[in-house]
Amino acid sequence: MDPLKRRLHQLIFEADTKAGKRFDIFLIVLIILSIIIVMIESDDTIFPQANNWLLILEWAVTILFTAEYCLRIWIVDKPRKYVFSFFGIIDLLAILPTYLGLIFGGAQMLLVVRSLRLVRIFRVLKLTRYVKEASILGRALITARRKIGVFLFVVLILVTILGTIMYLIENPYNEGFRSIPQSIYWAIVTLTTVGYGDIAPVTVFGKFVAGFIMIIGYSIIAVPTGLVTSELVRNNRPMDTNTRVCQGCLHEGHDDEAIFCKICGCKI
Repeated sequence: MDPLKRRLHQLIFEADTKAGKRFDIFLIVLIILSIIIVMIESDDTIFPQANNWLLILEWAVTILFTAEYCLRIWIVDKPRKYVFSFFGIIDLLAILPTYLGLIFGGAQMLLVVRSLRLVRIFRVLKLTRYVKEASILGRALITARRKIGVFLFVVLILVTILGTIMYLIENPYNEGFRSIPQSIYWAIVTLTTVGYGDIAPVTVFGKFVAGFIMIIGYSIIAVPTGLVTSELVRNNRPMDTNTRVCQGCLHEGHDDEAIFCKICGCKI
Protein backbone atom coordinates (compact mmCIF):
# COMPACT_ATOMS: atom_id res chain seq x y z
CA MET A 1 0.00 0.00 0.00
CA ASP A 2 1.18 3.49 -0.81
CA PRO A 3 2.51 5.19 2.39
CA LEU A 4 0.39 8.29 1.73
CA LYS A 5 -2.74 6.21 1.25
CA ARG A 6 -2.00 4.27 4.43
CA ARG A 7 -1.66 7.48 6.45
CA LEU A 8 -4.86 8.89 4.97
CA HIS A 9 -6.63 5.56 5.56
CA GLN A 10 -5.68 5.65 9.25
CA LEU A 11 -6.78 9.28 9.47
CA ILE A 12 -10.16 8.98 7.71
CA PHE A 13 -11.30 5.42 8.40
CA GLU A 14 -9.88 4.78 11.88
CA ALA A 15 -10.18 6.50 15.26
CA ASP A 16 -7.53 4.82 17.42
CA THR A 17 -4.97 7.56 16.80
CA LYS A 18 -5.12 11.15 18.04
CA ALA A 19 -5.25 12.43 14.48
CA GLY A 20 -8.09 10.05 13.66
CA LYS A 21 -10.09 11.16 16.70
CA ARG A 22 -9.57 14.82 15.81
CA PHE A 23 -10.71 14.12 12.26
CA ASP A 24 -13.84 12.37 13.52
CA ILE A 25 -14.64 15.27 15.86
CA PHE A 26 -14.13 17.72 12.98
CA LEU A 27 -16.57 15.76 10.80
CA ILE A 28 -19.14 15.56 13.59
CA VAL A 29 -19.00 19.36 13.98
CA LEU A 30 -19.44 19.77 10.21
CA ILE A 31 -22.40 17.37 10.14
CA ILE A 32 -24.15 19.16 13.01
CA LEU A 33 -23.45 22.53 11.36
CA SER A 34 -24.91 21.37 8.06
CA ILE A 35 -28.05 20.05 9.78
CA ILE A 36 -28.51 23.38 11.58
CA ILE A 37 -28.16 25.19 8.23
CA VAL A 38 -30.88 23.01 6.67
CA MET A 39 -33.21 23.69 9.59
CA ILE A 40 -32.63 27.45 9.48
CA GLU A 41 -33.17 27.54 5.70
CA SER A 42 -36.58 25.90 6.14
CA ASP A 43 -37.84 28.97 8.05
CA ASP A 44 -37.25 32.40 6.47
CA THR A 45 -38.23 34.19 9.67
CA ILE A 46 -35.33 32.94 11.80
CA PHE A 47 -32.50 34.86 10.10
CA PRO A 48 -34.12 36.69 7.14
CA GLN A 49 -30.97 38.74 6.41
CA ALA A 50 -28.52 35.84 6.58
CA ASN A 51 -29.40 33.98 3.36
CA ASN A 52 -26.07 34.83 1.70
CA TRP A 53 -24.07 33.72 4.73
CA LEU A 54 -26.06 30.48 4.92
CA LEU A 55 -25.37 29.85 1.24
CA ILE A 56 -21.64 30.41 1.75
CA LEU A 57 -21.58 28.10 4.78
CA GLU A 58 -23.52 25.43 2.91
CA TRP A 59 -21.10 25.50 -0.02
CA ALA A 60 -18.11 25.41 2.32
CA VAL A 61 -19.50 22.34 4.10
CA THR A 62 -20.43 20.69 0.80
CA ILE A 63 -16.94 21.20 -0.62
CA LEU A 64 -15.36 19.69 2.50
CA PHE A 65 -17.68 16.68 2.37
CA THR A 66 -16.97 16.30 -1.35
CA ALA A 67 -13.24 16.22 -0.65
CA GLU A 68 -13.80 13.62 2.07
CA TYR A 69 -15.97 11.51 -0.28
CA CYS A 70 -13.36 11.62 -3.06
CA LEU A 71 -10.56 10.76 -0.63
CA ARG A 72 -12.47 7.73 0.64
CA ILE A 73 -12.92 6.48 -2.92
CA TRP A 74 -9.25 7.03 -3.73
CA ILE A 75 -7.93 5.39 -0.56
CA VAL A 76 -9.80 2.07 -0.59
CA ASP A 77 -8.65 -0.83 -2.77
CA LYS A 78 -12.18 -1.48 -4.06
CA PRO A 79 -13.85 1.92 -4.69
CA ARG A 80 -16.99 0.33 -6.13
CA LYS A 81 -17.61 -1.53 -2.87
CA TYR A 82 -17.44 1.73 -0.90
CA VAL A 83 -19.56 3.71 -3.39
CA PHE A 84 -22.43 1.21 -3.17
CA SER A 85 -22.09 0.59 0.58
CA PHE A 86 -24.59 2.09 3.04
CA PHE A 87 -22.30 4.90 4.15
CA GLY A 88 -21.09 5.46 0.59
CA ILE A 89 -24.66 6.16 -0.52
CA ILE A 90 -25.27 8.38 2.52
CA ASP A 91 -22.08 10.33 1.77
CA LEU A 92 -23.26 10.87 -1.81
CA LEU A 93 -26.74 11.96 -0.71
CA ALA A 94 -25.13 14.45 1.64
CA ILE A 95 -23.45 16.37 -1.19
CA LEU A 96 -25.55 15.67 -4.30
CA PRO A 97 -28.52 18.05 -3.68
CA THR A 98 -26.30 21.13 -3.50
CA TYR A 99 -24.77 20.40 -6.90
CA LEU A 100 -28.18 19.65 -8.41
CA GLY A 101 -29.11 23.26 -7.64
CA LEU A 102 -26.48 24.36 -10.19
CA ILE A 103 -27.68 22.04 -12.93
CA PHE A 104 -31.39 22.83 -12.91
CA GLY A 105 -31.95 26.53 -13.52
CA GLY A 106 -35.60 26.70 -14.60
CA ALA A 107 -38.21 28.16 -12.28
CA GLN A 108 -40.29 25.00 -12.19
CA MET A 109 -37.27 22.73 -11.77
CA LEU A 110 -35.95 24.94 -8.99
CA LEU A 111 -38.96 24.01 -6.86
CA VAL A 112 -38.09 20.34 -7.27
CA VAL A 113 -34.43 20.94 -6.47
CA ARG A 114 -35.36 22.86 -3.33
CA SER A 115 -37.22 19.80 -2.09
CA LEU A 116 -34.31 17.54 -3.05
CA ARG A 117 -31.96 19.74 -1.03
CA LEU A 118 -33.76 18.50 2.07
CA VAL A 119 -32.03 15.18 1.44
CA ARG A 120 -29.00 16.87 3.03
CA ILE A 121 -30.63 16.01 6.35
CA PHE A 122 -29.31 12.48 5.66
CA ARG A 123 -25.99 13.80 6.91
CA VAL A 124 -27.29 13.01 10.37
CA LEU A 125 -26.85 9.32 9.47
CA LYS A 126 -23.14 9.94 9.02
CA LEU A 127 -22.96 10.50 12.77
CA THR A 128 -23.45 6.79 13.44
CA ARG A 129 -20.10 6.07 11.81
CA TYR A 130 -18.29 8.05 14.50
CA VAL A 131 -20.17 6.72 17.53
CA LYS A 132 -18.66 3.47 18.76
CA GLU A 133 -21.78 2.54 20.74
CA ALA A 134 -23.78 2.61 17.51
CA SER A 135 -22.05 -0.60 16.41
CA ILE A 136 -23.16 -2.31 19.63
CA LEU A 137 -26.77 -1.26 19.02
CA GLY A 138 -26.49 -2.37 15.39
CA ARG A 139 -25.26 -5.83 16.39
CA ALA A 140 -28.07 -6.15 18.92
CA LEU A 141 -30.70 -5.26 16.30
CA ILE A 142 -29.19 -7.67 13.77
CA THR A 143 -29.05 -10.49 16.34
CA ALA A 144 -32.66 -9.91 17.39
CA ARG A 145 -34.00 -9.38 13.86
CA ARG A 146 -35.71 -12.77 13.63
CA LYS A 147 -37.40 -12.40 17.00
CA ILE A 148 -38.51 -8.86 16.10
CA GLY A 149 -39.72 -10.14 12.72
CA VAL A 150 -41.85 -12.84 14.36
CA PHE A 151 -43.18 -10.28 16.83
CA LEU A 152 -44.19 -7.88 14.03
CA PHE A 153 -45.82 -10.75 12.13
CA VAL A 154 -47.90 -11.65 15.21
CA VAL A 155 -48.88 -7.98 15.66
CA LEU A 156 -49.92 -7.82 11.99
CA ILE A 157 -52.14 -10.87 12.42
CA LEU A 158 -53.57 -9.45 15.65
CA VAL A 159 -54.55 -6.06 14.18
CA THR A 160 -56.08 -7.79 11.15
CA ILE A 161 -58.28 -9.99 13.36
CA LEU A 162 -59.21 -7.19 15.76
CA GLY A 163 -59.89 -4.76 12.93
CA THR A 164 -62.18 -7.26 11.23
CA ILE A 165 -64.04 -7.90 14.51
CA MET A 166 -64.52 -4.15 15.02
CA TYR A 167 -65.81 -3.82 11.46
CA LEU A 168 -68.45 -6.48 12.13
CA ILE A 169 -69.45 -4.79 15.40
CA GLU A 170 -69.39 -1.11 14.43
CA ASN A 171 -70.11 -1.00 10.69
CA PRO A 172 -73.94 -0.98 10.95
CA TYR A 173 -73.88 1.94 13.42
CA ASN A 174 -70.64 3.84 12.74
CA GLU A 175 -69.47 5.39 9.44
CA GLY A 176 -65.89 5.48 10.71
CA PHE A 177 -65.67 1.69 10.37
CA ARG A 178 -66.83 1.73 6.75
CA SER A 179 -64.37 -0.94 5.58
CA ILE A 180 -62.04 -3.59 6.95
CA PRO A 181 -58.85 -1.66 5.98
CA GLN A 182 -60.22 1.40 7.79
CA SER A 183 -60.99 -0.75 10.81
CA ILE A 184 -57.48 -2.25 10.71
CA TYR A 185 -56.07 1.29 10.67
CA TRP A 186 -58.09 2.05 13.81
CA ALA A 187 -56.83 -1.18 15.42
CA ILE A 188 -53.19 -0.19 14.71
CA VAL A 189 -53.69 3.29 16.15
CA THR A 190 -55.38 1.85 19.23
CA LEU A 191 -52.98 -1.05 19.79
CA THR A 192 -49.97 1.26 19.64
CA THR A 193 -51.72 3.56 22.18
CA VAL A 194 -51.42 6.52 19.76
CA GLY A 195 -55.13 7.28 19.81
CA TYR A 196 -55.68 9.99 17.17
CA GLY A 197 -59.38 10.11 17.97
CA ASP A 198 -60.46 10.41 14.32
CA ILE A 199 -62.37 7.12 14.63
CA ALA A 200 -64.06 5.90 17.81
CA PRO A 201 -66.49 3.07 18.59
CA VAL A 202 -70.08 3.99 19.55
CA THR A 203 -71.54 0.64 20.59
CA VAL A 204 -71.13 -0.81 24.08
CA PHE A 205 -69.58 -4.01 22.79
CA GLY A 206 -67.27 -2.03 20.50
CA LYS A 207 -66.04 0.07 23.43
CA PHE A 208 -65.43 -3.10 25.41
CA VAL A 209 -63.30 -4.55 22.60
CA ALA A 210 -61.48 -1.21 22.26
CA GLY A 211 -60.61 -1.25 25.95
CA PHE A 212 -59.31 -4.79 25.61
CA ILE A 213 -57.10 -3.73 22.67
CA MET A 214 -55.73 -0.77 24.66
CA ILE A 215 -54.72 -3.01 27.54
CA ILE A 216 -53.02 -5.44 25.13
CA GLY A 217 -51.20 -2.48 23.59
CA TYR A 218 -49.44 -1.61 26.84
CA SER A 219 -48.11 -5.14 27.22
CA ILE A 220 -47.05 -5.41 23.58
CA ILE A 221 -44.93 -2.24 23.71
CA ALA A 222 -42.57 -3.89 26.20
CA VAL A 223 -41.83 -6.90 23.97
CA PRO A 224 -39.46 -5.35 21.37
CA THR A 225 -37.79 -3.31 24.11
CA GLY A 226 -37.04 -6.49 26.05
CA LEU A 227 -35.75 -8.29 22.96
CA VAL A 228 -33.31 -5.52 22.05
CA THR A 229 -32.25 -4.99 25.68
CA SER A 230 -31.40 -8.66 26.17
CA GLU A 231 -29.27 -8.63 23.01
CA LEU A 232 -27.59 -5.39 24.12
CA VAL A 233 -26.59 -7.01 27.41
CA ARG A 234 -25.29 -10.06 25.56
CA ASN A 235 -23.32 -8.00 23.00
CA ASN A 236 -21.99 -5.43 25.46
CA ARG A 237 -19.20 -7.62 26.73
CA PRO A 238 -15.71 -6.13 26.58
CA MET A 239 -13.86 -7.10 23.42
CA ASP A 240 -10.26 -6.49 22.43
CA THR A 241 -11.20 -4.79 19.18
CA ASN A 242 -10.40 -1.43 17.66
CA THR A 243 -11.57 0.86 14.88
CA ARG A 244 -9.13 -0.38 12.24
CA VAL A 245 -10.86 -0.68 8.87
CA CYS A 246 -9.78 -3.14 6.20
CA GLN A 247 -8.83 -1.30 3.03
CA GLY A 248 -10.10 -4.18 0.92
CA CYS A 249 -13.58 -4.98 2.29
CA LEU A 250 -14.09 -2.00 4.65
CA HIS A 251 -14.83 -4.30 7.58
CA GLU A 252 -14.33 -2.60 10.95
CA GLY A 253 -13.66 -4.00 14.43
CA HIS A 254 -10.59 -6.21 14.16
CA ASP A 255 -8.77 -7.74 17.11
CA ASP A 256 -5.93 -5.67 18.54
CA GLU A 257 -3.32 -8.26 17.56
CA ALA A 258 -4.80 -8.99 14.12
CA ILE A 259 -2.50 -8.67 11.12
CA PHE A 260 -4.95 -9.79 8.44
CA CYS A 261 -8.65 -9.05 7.95
CA LYS A 262 -10.85 -11.84 9.32
CA ILE A 263 -13.33 -11.31 6.47
CA CYS A 264 -11.30 -11.03 3.26
CA GLY A 265 -7.77 -11.89 4.43
CA CYS A 266 -6.18 -8.62 3.30
CA LYS A 267 -3.33 -7.24 5.38
CA ILE A 268 -4.46 -4.45 7.71
